[in-house]
Amino acid sequence: MNISSASHSDQYSKPFDGLERKFEWRGHLFRWSLLLALLFTLLVLIVLMGQVVYDGRNVFISRFADFFTQGLGSKPELSGIAQGLRGTFYLCVIVAVVAFPLGIGAAIYLEEYAPKTRVTTFIDINIRNLAGVPSVVYGILGLTIFVNGWGVSSITGGSTPLAAGLTLSALVLPVIIITAAEALRAVPQTLKEGAYGVGATQWEVIRDHQLPYAAPGILTGTLLSVARAAGEAAPLILVGTTTGFLTNVPAWWDVSQIRERFTAMPIVITTWARQPQEGFKVDAAAAAIVVLILFVVLLNSIAILLRNRYENKREA
Repeated sequence: MNISSASHSDQYSKPFDGLERKFEWRGHLFRWSLLLALLFTLLVLIVLMGQVVYDGRNVFISRFADFFTQGLGSKPELSGIAQGLRGTFYLCVIVAVVAFPLGIGAAIYLEEYAPKTRVTTFIDINIRNLAGVPSVVYGILGLTIFVNGWGVSSITGGSTPLAAGLTLSALVLPVIIITAAEALRAVPQTLKEGAYGVGATQWEVIRDHQLPYAAPGILTGTLLSVARAAGEAAPLILVGTTTGFLTNVPAWWDVSQIRERFTAMPIVITTWARQPQEGFKVDAAAAAIVVLILFVVLLNSIAILLRNRYENKREA
């Protein structure tokens, strides 16, 4: 009886063994294809970064400190990125101050308060569509509304960090709403039901339970959106950001600069890359690219640290 049982078991196991081997073969092929695609992408990225660092090495070696403290000039050996760094910093602050509360508030309303009707479904679909709109469209929007419509411009008629910051806020707002809504949607239903069970109100549940639980996803999405805004050039060009030279280098804490003409790192890089001199086109532009990449990596690192911190706090 044992022999018949073993033969019976082998009879039915053979087809499944064959299917398992076929599935594993395709799975391994797909996994190695993904690994090769990842390695190829990393190789291209390393080559590009190596070339940029190599081109900008002379600037960092010969005048590291001056490159960060000097303003724009007509000579590559005397030009710096102080004004571009300051403008990018103000843009990121304005984007964080404007887009963060609006995005979180919109996500909370759509997820927790708004009734599930055709109108809210239509709004949600359009928000997701707006997240994929090219940045140049938002540049046209900012030029039409914030510069020409509201008159958010400097005395001399140039663009200001306030107008450009509002434009970039509109650019990243759909992404912040989507990421915040997804983070709120990921909160376990049992957590909310337990809070309601002890008599908490809807706002208390959102404030004390849902937002702390969703904080890692919300903060990660927000900081990544700010990092994206820091590297956008097309909207800044359309709203009229200065591409020439600025005579003054104001202090970092001089908040009055949000209503004055300004430039930003993407504009500085674009302007230098179009100059005929090799010192601008190669050395200075490459060094500015390295600085901007490090700035974006810093924001991404902060997002990862905050996410890990809140996740560890939540698990504890």
